[in-house]
Amino acid sequence: MKMKKYTAETMVEAMKQVRKDLGEEAVILSSSVVKSKGFLGMFRKKSVEVVAGLDRNVTKPAEPPILPQYSPVVKKTDSEIQKEMNEMKKLLQEMKQVASFGSLPEELQPLLASLEQQDLSKEMVLKIGTEIFSLMKSEKKDFTMAEQLQIVKDFMMKQYSDLPFGGISFNKKYVNLLGPTGVGKTTTIAKIAARAVLENRKKIGFITTDTYRIAAIEQLRTYANLLQAPVEVVYNSNDFKAAIDKMKDLDLIFIDTAGRNYMEKKFLDDLNRIIDFSINMESFLVLSVTSKEADMRKIIEMFSSFPIEKFIFTKVDETGSIGQMFNLMKEYKIGTAYFTDGQEVPEDIMEANLEAMLNLLLVGVKHA
Repeated sequence: MKMKKYTAETMVEAMKQVRKDLGEEAVILSSSVVKSKGFLGMFRKKSVEVVAGLDRNVTKPAEPPILPQYSPVVKKTDSEIQKEMNEMKKLLQEMKQVASFGSLPEELQPLLASLEQQDLSKEMVLKIGTEIFSLMKSEKKDFTMAEQLQIVKDFMMKQYSDLPFGGISFNKKYVNLLGPTGVGKTTTIAKIAARAVLENRKKIGFITTDTYRIAAIEQLRTYANLLQAPVEVVYNSNDFKAAIDKMKDLDLIFIDTAGRNYMEKKFLDDLNRIIDFSINMESFLVLSVTSKEADMRKIIEMFSSFPIEKFIFTKVDETGSIGQMFNLMKEYKIGTAYFTDGQEVPEDIMEANLEAMLNLLLVGVKHA
C-alpha cells in the first residue's frame, strides 16, 4: 500500500490534496488536529494532518474461514450454536464500527463520542458520522458544532419519519397501559386521564386489574375521586365484561393493568384471560428509561403477541442518557405516544413528537 501524510488548514483542503494525489480510491487511515509552535509560544496555528493510503496490489481471494471445532463429547444444541454465531457476528460488527469511527475526521470525534454517551446505538452513530463527513466533502467546508447538531437532527428526522408519534387517538373508547412493575403505569394513566378531562372535556372511568397491591388500587381511587370518575376492580374476565357494561355511557375508559414480573409467561396468560383485546381498544407499552436496554428488549419481546400501538417512556428526568428510546423505536418499528419527566399529575407528561424527542436528545449531547 502506498501511504502519504498531508497537512492543510482544514479537512476539506486535506481531502482535496488526497483526491488529487491518490484519486477517489484512497482510504483515510488517520486524521488529527495539530498546532504549530508559533513565536515564543504565541500565535499558534491549527492545522489538519491526514494519513491516506492507496492499495495498488491486486486483491487476494479471501481464504476460507476456519470453522470452530466442537468437541465430540459435548454436543451443543442448534440454539446454542446459533447464539454463539450471533455473538461472533455482533463482535465483528463492533470491531468494524470502531475501525470506521477512526477513519472519520478528528473534528467529528467529540460529537460522535457524545452521541455514544447518550446510549445511541453504534450503528446509528456511524451513520450520522458518515452523513456529516459526506456533506463536508460535497460542500467543501468544515462545520461548527451547532451545524453538526443540526445535521444530526435533520438526518434522524428522516430516519424515524415513518414511525407514529402522538398521544391517545380519542377514536377508541378503551385505553390500555401495559408494562412491568415499577415503571409508573398508575401515575402515567392518571396524567393522561386528567388531560382528557381537563383539556378535552371527556367523561372517563377507570378499570384496574392490579388486585395484587392494595396501595395501587387506593392510589388509583385517589386520582379517580379528584376527577370525579368511577373505578372498577376486576379479578377475571366476567368482572371485566361487567365493568365495561357499567361504563358503557362514558367517553373513555382507562385500563390500569397489574405490574408483575412479565418475564414469567403465566402472568401474560393471566392478562390475556382477563382483558378482551378485541374490543375498541388501543394499548401502550410503558417502559422506564432508567432500565437496562437489554431488559427493555426482553419486556418488548414478551409483549410482542399483544397489539401494542406505541411506547410510553417514563422517568426521563431520572437519567442522563435517552438514546435507548431511539434504539428501541428503530429496532421494533414502534413509535412513541408520551414520555414523562416527573411525578406531578397532570403536568409531568409530554405528548411525544419526533422533534421534541430529538431536541431532548441533543440537549444531552450539547451538555456532554
